[in-house]
Amino acid sequence: MSGSRTGRPPVQRAVRRPGAPRAGRENPLRRFYLRAHRAWDRPLTAYYLILGGSLLIIVLGLVMVYSASQITALQMSLPGSFFFRKQFLAACIGGVLLLVASRMPVKLHRALAYPILAGAVFMMALVQVPGIGMSVNGNQNWISLGGSFQIQPSEFGKLALVLWGADLMARKQEKRLLTQWKHMLVPLVPVSFLLLGLIMLGGDMGTAIILTAILFGLLWLAGAPTRLFAAVLSIAGVLGVILIKTSPNRMARLACIGATEPRSGVADCWQAVHGIYALASGGLFGSGLGASVEKWGQLPEAHTDFIFAVTGEELGLAGTLSVLALFAALGYAGIRVAGRTEDPFVRYAAGGVTTWITAQAVINIGAVLGLLPIAGVPLPLFSYGGSALLPTMFAIGLLIAFARDEPGARAALAMRQPRFGRKRGAGGPQGPRRWNTMRRRAPAARPSGER
Repeated sequence: MSGSRTGRPPVQRAVRRPGAPRAGRENPLRRFYLRAHRAWDRPLTAYYLILGGSLLIIVLGLVMVYSASQITALQMSLPGSFFFRKQFLAACIGGVLLLVASRMPVKLHRALAYPILAGAVFMMALVQVPGIGMSVNGNQNWISLGGSFQIQPSEFGKLALVLWGADLMARKQEKRLLTQWKHMLVPLVPVSFLLLGLIMLGGDMGTAIILTAILFGLLWLAGAPTRLFAAVLSIAGVLGVILIKTSPNRMARLACIGATEPRSGVADCWQAVHGIYALASGGLFGSGLGASVEKWGQLPEAHTDFIFAVTGEELGLAGTLSVLALFAALGYAGIRVAGRTEDPFVRYAAGGVTTWITAQAVINIGAVLGLLPIAGVPLPLFSYGGSALLPTMFAIGLLIAFARDEPGARAALAMRQPRFGRKRGAGGPQGPRRWNTMRRRAPAARPSGER
């Protein structure tokens, strides 16, 4: 009789079924989601998204400016890299502004609000002085700096409204005055209408739309009640309808929404239709960098307002979706910075900059896609134009400074180890770096076997 040595019957072990799933095994999709959520929720996520996303947009924009502007430069009897060199110079200057803005304290940003506003108003008034201001494509919004260099003061008006409006609303919130509608509107709305009036004197309605979006963004962040928000929106809407009805050019642009033929009705929709042609011929991966056909004189403003169409033709759907993803990441990071801060100025300024960049990107891309009227605004950080690039890069520096100033991000940056250690004795309050400590201990090490 078989059995164990103790006389007890053997233990019957359960046979594991080979095909049975393991109990408690986590779903791979859910595990991936949790890891992605933890990585997305780290303190430095917004900092890296703003820095990396903006730099990628600028670099890709430089490549596309070089590709889209070569034919235009040659037609003007200029070197093929003429516009690229000017854009690259503006990007270098903007990089300095971005670095300076990202290292400036919040108090200094607030102190610069009024000087920047005064300077922007002064330059926008100079545009209307005969002999100083100049007209480009029918808009009197430029000042010549000599040679081929020009400046558009209305682009700096966007930055001025963001900084000044954020400082104004922050001071009123600290004094608990935003509960009264007159303190919420005055002087924010009158100063905004002053800037809008100076811009509309030159006929640039596209920039005026961006400033209106910034104004609404600040009012929304301030917690404006629905009736007050609706009243300001109604006034702006009525003024917009009047300005559109009284301008045949603006009426023609409005008639080109969804056009499929270059000459449909009373409007000549050549630019809008050829932008659609460029996107349609790109396919999934495009015709190749530099191989655009529409930029050979068929598509006006190929390197400025309609550079997104050339991007779709040369880089295809993959390239355009990449640009959209970068702008979406930049917008999310800006909203995250504005939502996680306790400083009212940082919240208003970050929200204003995010509204500015996302609204301008939506208006530009919507016009290229034929979903919105052509407003004549460049794609931020991407299109050719130093006047638009410089204040936008300074605004990106603001977002980087705000993202670095978050408590969690500040602690994470303080704990981050540099690649190379500091000099001996420069370790700060926590002592020297590890590799310096190990180097000092090495000569004192005893040989093996010695007690």
